[in-house]
Amino acid sequence: MKPIDSKGSPFTQKVRRSALGAPRAPGRKWQQGGNRVKRPDPTRWARGAAATNLSAVGGLAEFGAFCRTEGIDEQLSKQFGAMKTGSGVVYPMDAQLRLLIDAAVVGIPRVFGLEGMASDPLFTLLAGGAIPSIDTVYRDLQRFEPDTVERLEKLMSEQGLALVRDAGLKQLTLDIDPTVMELFGGKQYAGVGYNPRYRGRRSYQPVIARVAETDTVIGARLRPGNTTFGQADVEDIEWWLDRARQAAPSALITVRIDRAGDALPVLEAIDRKGALFVVKMTQTLNLLQAAVAQQHWQTIDEDADGKPIAQVAELSFKRNDWRPGQFRVIALRDRHRDNGRQLSLWPGLDYSVRFYVTNDRIHSPEEIALSYDPRAGIETLIREGKHAFGIGKMPCYSFDANEAAMLIKLLAHNLLRRWVVNRLPPQVHHWRASWIRKLAIHVPARLLRSSRQWILRLAPRPMLN
Repeated sequence: MKPIDSKGSPFTQKVRRSALGAPRAPGRKWQQGGNRVKRPDPTRWARGAAATNLSAVGGLAEFGAFCRTEGIDEQLSKQFGAMKTGSGVVYPMDAQLRLLIDAAVVGIPRVFGLEGMASDPLFTLLAGGAIPSIDTVYRDLQRFEPDTVERLEKLMSEQGLALVRDAGLKQLTLDIDPTVMELFGGKQYAGVGYNPRYRGRRSYQPVIARVAETDTVIGARLRPGNTTFGQADVEDIEWWLDRARQAAPSALITVRIDRAGDALPVLEAIDRKGALFVVKMTQTLNLLQAAVAQQHWQTIDEDADGKPIAQVAELSFKRNDWRPGQFRVIALRDRHRDNGRQLSLWPGLDYSVRFYVTNDRIHSPEEIALSYDPRAGIETLIREGKHAFGIGKMPCYSFDANEAAMLIKLLAHNLLRRWVVNRLPPQVHHWRASWIRKLAIHVPARLLRSSRQWILRLAPRPMLN
């Protein structure tokens, strides 16, 4: 689990060079000795023969051993092997999926990136001895249909839920967030929808569900670009809640969604499943009027002069389609934020205000309001998914193929998280993928063959050794 700051928001600690076995900079010692840095002249170096047994991804062998031990290879063969049959098959479907998982783990966001890894002896050996043509990989992705996509999504979620089961959680927080994936080129079901960055750009609108305590994905759905979050997503939300309940039967489940979740069908679906929710509300005129009319505010934070800088209140407010007393509405006004939508509602007070709707009858307004901020962790996960795993890179025209490609990368994310938690030291469990790769995947290695056995010699990593 990621560390939490004083405001309850997750953050990423900076990783120092010692984690990779590098010495500290000798600047002060050299200064005292009168030394200074002097770069060598590489034109004077002698060059030997090229070494064809060197790999840049030595840690991938240990990751592959973990996947084999956990039965991932067997599950892929059992569930997807029938997608390619016959005596002429050279690249079985399960081997292709493992190849794409390995590619995502080492940081290759596109299928075309396999061309660059074909020269790495370890990556090629783990692929079965040969990297297929990228045209073959594209064709294999296009074999996916709705039923096989569903099986892949379930397998991805099972790997995310494995950490939930192991953790024995008493409180489980499920963050659900729709996001935008801009598309460049023609894609099936690409459409123009909500896109604050590229207005009018065709896109997909996927939805992702994350367990905050384990930072794993337990549900994902790729949707056409002209889709909005609401009634159509209720079935998926109910499935994801059922999965979370099965993985943590005794846990108190809380769902957090941004303004997209401010829809009665979504709220009632979560309530029916016996889970709590904290959903950020859309700032409508009548809601703002209710905040202005509120007389009693509880101060929860003060500045050095004892003046309030954050206050919370429970409003007497309901939307027209709510039943009386069905939900609670919490307002939080503060002077902490200097971005986003700013409204001057109170003369002489430079407060920004946010609203939350909840079915939580247990916790105080302060606890409910402050519990929403750590939801920012799913924004970090989606950003990492787009930049570190390339979930927004859609390789094919086919919608099902593109959803399969996204799910393979999310599966790689979950497997990487499981491997880190089960095999690496506790101090790296909250690291992001880029630093995990530097520490444990992108390890220089020499691949040797002796006495009918492969031998892998890795560069030293004191933290792992």
